[in-house]
Amino acid sequence: MFDVTLLQTVELFPRGTTHYFVGGLAIGLGVAIIYLSTAITAGNSTFLETSFSYVSDLPRFNTPKYVDSRDWRVALTLSTIAGAALYGLVLDPGIWVTDVQWWRLLGGGILVGIGTRLGKGCTMGHGVCGLGSGSRVSLINVITFVGVAIVTALLVETTGVFP
Repeated sequence: MFDVTLLQTVELFPRGTTHYFVGGLAIGLGVAIIYLSTAITAGNSTFLETSFSYVSDLPRFNTPKYVDSRDWRVALTLSTIAGAALYGLVLDPGIWVTDVQWWRLLGGGILVGIGTRLGKGCTMGHGVCGLGSGSRVSLINVITFVGVAIVTALLVETTGVFP
């Protein structure tokens, strides 16, 4: 029984599970620090708008909500990028290899960005912080974006689309 379970784990996680555990602890610690120090649920989806408040005079980008939270949102986003880069450069250099064309990555990024604005949050905001705080809105959003991701992956696989 143990050997079968171990074999299944190796097949599901060929790179191991330690980095998921460490990453989860880092994200949990980060969002806990942000919540305890600001009483705001952490998330990256408003990073762009809060960043515009540094350089734009438009009222939309200079609401107190954005101006008051822009420093920690920039730090959160940059630390997320830096953590992934550090992992990819130091611990697993082959992680950044992909056969997906640049235009598909760009299109996917744009669609994800639109989705986070329509859903009023990202996977960190809804999936980590929202679910952790018992938010019904976050539960509906997580069910929606995970469901859409599953259906999309199945459709892509069924149609034989490859990178």
